[in-house]
Amino acid sequence: MRVLLIGANGYLGRFVAERLLADPAVQLTALGRGDDADVRFDLATGSPGALTRFLDAVHPGVVVNCAGATRGGARELTRHNTVAVATVCEALRRSGCGARLVQLGCGAEYGPSQPGSSTAEDAVPRPGGPYGVSKLAATELVLGSGLDAVVLRVFSPAGPGTPAGSPLGRLAEAMRRAMQSGDGELKLGGLGVQRDFVDVRDVARAVHAASLSAAQGVINIGSGRAVRLRDAAAVLARVAGYGGALHELDAPPGPLRPTIGHPRPEPDHAAPVAYPYPDGCGSWQQADVRTARDRLGWRPRINLEESLADIWMEAACRI
Repeated sequence: MRVLLIGANGYLGRFVAERLLADPAVQLTALGRGDDADVRFDLATGSPGALTRFLDAVHPGVVVNCAGATRGGARELTRHNTVAVATVCEALRRSGCGARLVQLGCGAEYGPSQPGSSTAEDAVPRPGGPYGVSKLAATELVLGSGLDAVVLRVFSPAGPGTPAGSPLGRLAEAMRRAMQSGDGELKLGGLGVQRDFVDVRDVARAVHAASLSAAQGVINIGSGRAVRLRDAAAVLARVAGYGGALHELDAPPGPLRPTIGHPRPEPDHAAPVAYPYPDGCGSWQQADVRTARDRLGWRPRINLEESLADIWMEAACRI
């Protein structure tokens, strides 16, 4: 099976590439903006015609799109998350390869949900920010393309490679600094937010399964369990061997702006900035993952403690 992987150097793409390369039946070609890609191509600026010519030459059976941006202004997010997917869809329509498309979406497309609820694929999407809007627009393009396509809505990925600027990454970095400086207490904010964390290696397994399946439409990929960031912080402290006290900062007056990862300011340094949780999903998100089980034969295998242990290992090695 020839697979064209777009975004192989990204956070999720690296693990998808590893998973696909482990399958001896897969012949993998990586397309991306980096020098180490098999083929250099920028989806945000490249033309559908140029991509079509490449598809006709390589003739993949499956195209997996892991490319995209998680941060930036609305214009940048639209260019990398929506326009790029429009290019892929148009190129596949023009090409004679007949490839199946596996598109990575995200849980942020749903937006805020009712605490205690599980969000299924038939929920009406109401994204709470430009990132979710740009990803939802991409999903609608895929679903309306007429292609053999499936969109995996990945909830909150965790595990090795977690970006240092993400909420869990900032939490680990704050703890590393506290331990390095011998600080007996760590002040954190936004710990009341609850998210459905799924390990990146389980996401890669889901992509592999989707590549081999005939499933179409939208499929949620998550753990099926919301975890409060306060509990994740306690697990991370245990994994790291941090014996200090964890203090939750009081929420500021006005609209809720959850934050995380506030180490005690060091002398001569400005106080840490309060970052909002980036997905625009409010205080609660939990996936209904029955469709992934029924249509892909997929279940998450890696628990959050193992994911956090890997996040901590990388943070502890950071100089």
